[in-house]
Amino acid sequence: MTFDATFWVTISFFIFIGILIYFKIPQKVKTILEQNILDIKNQISEAEKLKEDAKNILIDHEKKISNSKNEVKQMLDKANDEAEKNVIRINKDFHNLMENRKKNAEERIRQLKNQAEKDIKNASVKIAIESVEKLIKNSLDKSKLDKIYSSSIEETKLALKKKSS
Repeated sequence: MTFDATFWVTISFFIFIGILIYFKIPQKVKTILEQNILDIKNQISEAEKLKEDAKNILIDHEKKISNSKNEVKQMLDKANDEAEKNVIRINKDFHNLMENRKKNAEERIRQLKNQAEKDIKNASVKIAIESVEKLIKNSLDKSKLDKIYSSSIEETKLALKKKSS
């Protein structure tokens, strides 16, 4: 009997399969594959947990960013309000200062005007006295001047007597 090569290949294949079954290779492969499947499932569940944690962290950070934006807005609003109040206060202080300076200037002008009027009156009286003196010296002689002086003294005495009585 002659066995051709196909027969021997078939026999060797069955022997090989038998050796694999004898040494429980398919079970070991199955165990390794199941272990790999469990590892992959664990990694997937861990990845899902990490994904959920990342979502929670993202939500927390978005809340913090939103709160920070609100705080910044409140700080800006407060700063703007304070700036407006300061501008109003400084403007009011400036107007008060200018009003006081205006009043002081007007008072100074009034004082200078009064002083000028006094100076003009004094100068006018001085000029009038000098003019009267010149006229009297030129128009009256000594005897007439003595008579006027005596009559003025008499009139003053009579006026004083009338007042005292």
